[in-house]
Amino acid sequence: MKLAFATTAPESTKADVLIVFSHPTDDKRAKNAGPRLLAADTLPAAAVTHIEQALADLLAKGKADEVRTLTSVPKIAAPVVVVTGLGSIDTQDGEPTPESVRRAAGAAARTLAGRSSAAVALPVATPEHASAAASGLVLGAYRFDRHRGAKAQAAADAPLASATILASKKAVNARAKEAGAKVGDADMSAAVTAGEVVARHQCWARDLVNTAPNELYPASFAETVQKAAGKGVKIEILEEKQLTAGGFGGLIAVGQGSSRPPRLVTMTYSPGKATTRLAYVGKGITFDSGGLSLKPAGSMMTMKCDMGGAAAVAAAVLAIAELKLPVAVTGYLCLAENMPSGTATRPGDVITQRGGLTVEILNTDAEGRLVLADGIALAAESAPDAIVDIATLTGAQVVALGKRTAAVLANDDELQGALTQAATDAGEKVWPLPIAEEIRGHIDSTVADLKNMGEAGTAGTMAAAAFLREFAKPTGKDADDRTQAWGHLDIAGPAFHEGGPYGYVGKGGTGFGVPTLVEFARGYVTD
Repeated sequence: MKLAFATTAPESTKADVLIVFSHPTDDKRAKNAGPRLLAADTLPAAAVTHIEQALADLLAKGKADEVRTLTSVPKIAAPVVVVTGLGSIDTQDGEPTPESVRRAAGAAARTLAGRSSAAVALPVATPEHASAAASGLVLGAYRFDRHRGAKAQAAADAPLASATILASKKAVNARAKEAGAKVGDADMSAAVTAGEVVARHQCWARDLVNTAPNELYPASFAETVQKAAGKGVKIEILEEKQLTAGGFGGLIAVGQGSSRPPRLVTMTYSPGKATTRLAYVGKGITFDSGGLSLKPAGSMMTMKCDMGGAAAVAAAVLAIAELKLPVAVTGYLCLAENMPSGTATRPGDVITQRGGLTVEILNTDAEGRLVLADGIALAAESAPDAIVDIATLTGAQVVALGKRTAAVLANDDELQGALTQAATDAGEKVWPLPIAEEIRGHIDSTVADLKNMGEAGTAGTMAAAAFLREFAKPTGKDADDRTQAWGHLDIAGPAFHEGGPYGYVGKGGTGFGVPTLVEFARGYVTD
């Protein structure tokens, strides 16, 4: 989607559609008890009166995900006006959050297939809200039709092609004065561009997750990333023989049951002025049958999404590079296909992971932590300022937090807080969980250093995190003199959406984690 910022008056825009934002009203005594338009002073009074009366007649509420389409609105040049609901505004300043704007813009974009252009009357004139509106439009307009036939693709309406985010110079200046900052058109345009960049890469991550597993497997995943990388990102791909020689026992063990061998992809973005180095590690199980500990058939239907963590890492590194953030980031994509066969790893096998720790495998369906352990151990060898892994790791995460909220765990309270704040700023829902002291004993093995399962039915998310934490420990001569900060995002629930669409989220891969990882890196940028 082509996006831009402009100070054109909304009523005179020549776009096919004008998007405005509504919110519920608490005034039941009002003559018109329907929702109210936010930033109504940017529109002609006659248009506001007409729109709000029409919304009342349509019994609209202004709630989140509510979209109403109006035509022939007086004083408005655009032939169609789309009113998208923000939901209740419960902030102290009476303004919607950037995330509520992102969600509302996404809900509107989902209804605009077949339209060529749109203009958005920004409800709050700040760079943060402009960026949110831009990303919401891109994410809401997303469509995956790669596997549909040519006839079906040709018959479908094209997604919204272009949009302009509108805010008056007066409104931008007024908000900048309130914040004590200098904000101009260039800042607003840069915010729109940044929102588009992150959302575009998030859509690419969605494409990876939605691609059928017979087309996306370790080798093809690696090739796709290599083709997508620009000049600023260096790609290194380790194949099966190199993984064996390098001691990557987890990747080999998980992948050896498949005819498609594993890969480890390293993505390196290293700008010259960077003073911070981050490592992102992503779980990339391109299909998870459970191995010999076979999953029930119903549980396999969405297991093409088990590489959502690796997709998020790949997309985040590319987005960070395109944004030219002055932070060095290395992404590690741990790619394997977990299949049952005569060569598959057996329950009871003992493997040696990268770095030398041995692991007794009790359940081959607890495979994600094995491939991640190799990637985390490799990342720790370069002593980055922080390691963050992201994975569709445990069903226990879904039990604890549901399908829209990810878990955040860490060996460092400050890092856990920074990850949580980054997710909040990026508009993604996360919740911090502890790694309780007693959980560490759950992964002790009687025959190896560790086992890959905790106690059945008990704190599965924490046990998996406790396992991964062992591989984030520093190595080398100065290992005892420093602490390797490590954080873990379990996105088993929010990585894949199976229900009805909402906001900017449709069915299938969500690209969850991309905005959080980008925002986390942005948090290390110093002026």
